[in-house]
Amino acid sequence: MPRPTFNELEAFRAVATHRSFRQAADAMGVSRSALSHTIIALEKTLSVRLLNRTTRSVSPTSAGQRLLKLLEPVLHDLDAALDELADDRGTPNGPLRINANKAAVRWLLGHIVPRFLTRYPGVELDLVSEGRLIDIVHDGFDAGVRLADAIPQDMIAVPFGGPTRFVAVAAPAYLTGRKPPAVPEDLRHHICIRQRLPSGKRYFWEFSRNDQELVIDVPGALSLDDNSLMVQAAANGLGIAYVPESFARDELRSGQLVTVLTDWCPSIPGLALYYPGYRHVPSTLRAFIDAIRHHEHSAGA
Repeated sequence: MPRPTFNELEAFRAVATHRSFRQAADAMGVSRSALSHTIIALEKTLSVRLLNRTTRSVSPTSAGQRLLKLLEPVLHDLDAALDELADDRGTPNGPLRINANKAAVRWLLGHIVPRFLTRYPGVELDLVSEGRLIDIVHDGFDAGVRLADAIPQDMIAVPFGGPTRFVAVAAPAYLTGRKPPAVPEDLRHHICIRQRLPSGKRYFWEFSRNDQELVIDVPGALSLDDNSLMVQAAANGLGIAYVPESFARDELRSGQLVTVLTDWCPSIPGLALYYPGYRHVPSTLRAFIDAIRHHEHSAGA
């Protein structure tokens, strides 16, 4: 019987793990059509159906499940062996996929990425920015970046960037003739720029002072799903916005915006890169983690 190729086996593992041709194709950097033809060729070589396909889902057959179970340790060991060769060369190569929110991508582009890509020209860095929390393993990412307190407990976290802070901001023109809110409950009598989360739900503003915590479903006619747009809307006098301070820093410095409820907006744990500790950590990710730690050590020195 003809032996299947390594590429065919990798393609099957990707589709069987993601249970999606589209997601597997994205993870492998190939077209969905090419991936489909690869799987068909593999099934023809093995003379067995490996995947159940419908218009909405993909799942391994019983034969596919057995093959996947056998393949996982073999391909894991192969990945580790190739990474050891990369370590011997001292030059990690290949793709590195990281899922992050926009604030994290902005920070990484400003502090880590330029030097990292200069030092490791063989790495293909794919930064995907989106607001929703995802399963990074299921969706084919090597790592993710989120606020530290939002990271699943079974993940290894690498904090960076220091604490962060959400602030309530408004344009001086908006506050003219209005009494600024003194406590979060006062927001119910103001016009607020609300935030729509990627899940479709509306974000409730969270405040704390000393041991008191308050969650407010603020009123407002305008909802946005992007922090930069919320800052712009607030600067245009459309109401009060609640955003990460880093997004409003320029407008606060120029006086286009001012903060309100300052003593109800304490610092919180900042960003962290996270990844599953139970999987082999590729050399590309190890190099990226080292770059973050080097920056943090230099910044703290």
